[in-house]
Amino acid sequence: MTASNAFAGEEPEYREFTVGAPHCPAHVDPLAALRVPDDPPWDVYLTGTVFLDIIFTGLDSAPVRGTESWARGMGSSPGGVANMATALARLGLKTSLAAAFGDDHYGEYCWDALARGEGIDLALSRTVPGWHSPVTVSMAYEGERTMVSHGHEPPPEEPAPDCPPRARAAVASLTPGSSAPWVAQAARKGTRVFADVGWDETGAWDLAGLPDLKHCEAFLPNAEEAKRYTGAGCPREAAHALTAHVPVAVVTLGSEGAYAVDRRTGEAAEVPAIAVEALDPTGAGDVFVAGFVTGTLAGWPLADRLAFAGLTAALSVQEFGGSLSAPGWSEIGAWWRKVRSVPGQDPAALERYAFLAGLVPPEEQVRPWPLRRAVPTIGFRRSA
Repeated sequence: MTASNAFAGEEPEYREFTVGAPHCPAHVDPLAALRVPDDPPWDVYLTGTVFLDIIFTGLDSAPVRGTESWARGMGSSPGGVANMATALARLGLKTSLAAAFGDDHYGEYCWDALARGEGIDLALSRTVPGWHSPVTVSMAYEGERTMVSHGHEPPPEEPAPDCPPRARAAVASLTPGSSAPWVAQAARKGTRVFADVGWDETGAWDLAGLPDLKHCEAFLPNAEEAKRYTGAGCPREAAHALTAHVPVAVVTLGSEGAYAVDRRTGEAAEVPAIAVEALDPTGAGDVFVAGFVTGTLAGWPLADRLAFAGLTAALSVQEFGGSLSAPGWSEIGAWWRKVRSVPGQDPAALERYAFLAGLVPPEEQVRPWPLRRAVPTIGFRRSA
């Protein structure tokens, strides 16, 4: 896709910033035309573990055993389930998160960044006395990452409420061999559940080991996961096989894009990836899911949903960190205007994203692109 030529940017700046105003000044409500007075209070509900992510950037190579490496930049942000929550909120969806937070400074920082900085509702979350916040240190170099995590035993009671709130949608991360009661409860209330899955450490790769899948509207594994769960020889074949278990199957194909099948309509769609120079892939999968959920709730065609999800993921890998890198409508609008201004663009490639024209914010609300987003850090005190 020649539009990807516009992604060429300057060398990233490795700077440190304090937590400031909410991330994106340009507000777009992709569901505005669909909202009615008796809507659920939330567009999306999530629950899970919040980590404090500390990201070292500007490393020339992977750390070498027995040596000390200096990074030219460092940032911090809420991670774990916060990556998905932030991505959804920045795309304009009313997001509710139920999570446990430590009562240490890390937990306080994450709570403040999510509630005040991103506008995520934490009414169902709680602070756990004496619990140490989980921490992940991520080192980004050469478009890859190395991570080290630490966490104590989780609180004895899950933060997920017995009766999840009314919401248009929920995102669940399925765990092989286990079930989360809230998923079935949400589905019975009419919530549309979207699911991803982690690597099956047991090696069983048995769809029967994902009992909550039957309550889901869409399943979004990557190509390797899809093939292992179905025994299919290729990811596209795997997507069709998965529709025997879930109405919509979306298989991400890495640098090739994504392929999706909707069993209810018989529709299939494939959209190529936008070629970009990746700085850090952390959180890109979460951003992809958030983009697909947004397009689905907005009622877009399947191919548009795939294109939007792929675009948001492509924008995210050009920044460092998980939740730090999630794009908002300001970035999306700036990208759309930028690629249309590049000479020699393929008209067919631009037409694939023409649905953005009626969605992006006015030009005066969009910052210059490409963007180098401020990276917040912990430790600075606000002046009185």
